[in-house]
Amino acid sequence: MADPDLAKRLVRLTDQISTIIVGKRAQIEDCIACLLAGGHLLIEDVPGVGKTTLAHALAISLGLKFSRVQFTADLMPSDLIGVSVFERSKEAFVFHHGPVFTQVLLADEINRAGPKTQSALLEAMEEQQVTVENDTRALPDPFFVIATQNPTDQLGTFPLPESQLDRFLMCITLGYPDRLSERALLAGEDRRHLAHKRGAVMTPDELREAQAAVLQVHVSDALLDYLQALIAATRSGQWFVEGLSPRAGMAILRAARARALLAQRDYVAPDDLQAILPQTAAHRLVPVASAGRGRLEQVRAMVEAIGLP
Repeated sequence: MADPDLAKRLVRLTDQISTIIVGKRAQIEDCIACLLAGGHLLIEDVPGVGKTTLAHALAISLGLKFSRVQFTADLMPSDLIGVSVFERSKEAFVFHHGPVFTQVLLADEINRAGPKTQSALLEAMEEQQVTVENDTRALPDPFFVIATQNPTDQLGTFPLPESQLDRFLMCITLGYPDRLSERALLAGEDRRHLAHKRGAVMTPDELREAQAAVLQVHVSDALLDYLQALIAATRSGQWFVEGLSPRAGMAILRAARARALLAQRDYVAPDDLQAILPQTAAHRLVPVASAGRGRLEQVRAMVEAIGLP
């Protein structure tokens, strides 16, 4: 079994965020699993359903330094990374850090910025560093990008390139709340104020401990066989135009381990893979033209067709 103290902290974390983002416990568990696995999170949905509030709540509850950047069409890479400015008093160029130098970066409405600014995040997301004027600068540890994205059919949006989509471990949607949850939102206090009032339930050191525990979750040979069968199915041409890469396969396994840890288990079960696959794989795949389904529905259909090992 997992460390009971760690399990209690993770339950408190999930419970607290669930009181802020009401009626979305499954999505909250996915978000926490993504961060435990050391991945970046993309939240795609219409405006106003709580994407930004969820990012705030995650950062506050984990005691992490938080920065928010509103992506717009005129946002430049230097606005994100920073820029060197000549200071006469020092007779030298001094680097002014951009908002990317944080522990949780909220890239709000990321697909409203142009491709050049979107691509400025790639090195930061993959290498946890940025290069400015041939000088490499490390980012804080831990470092997470939580990006929100409006549906691409809305005005003023640019599709994210495949290379950047692949850097996000998970892509989730929140959707509208049910009637009871929406009533709680309407009758309750401001959600962001509530998040600040609740404060942190885990420290950054405890988060690092949880991330290390994820790597210790056991994966059997039979489970690896099942994961390889799922990956091979995505490459068969029957379901998707192109299949999952080895990097995607390793990312899915990390997410499944994190999900098992949240379930207070020290091993990955096939159910973990099935539950996590749509969120970790769908945004990386394009269904074949004859499918007549969206990405998520196609992934679920493939998993159902393959069945449990």
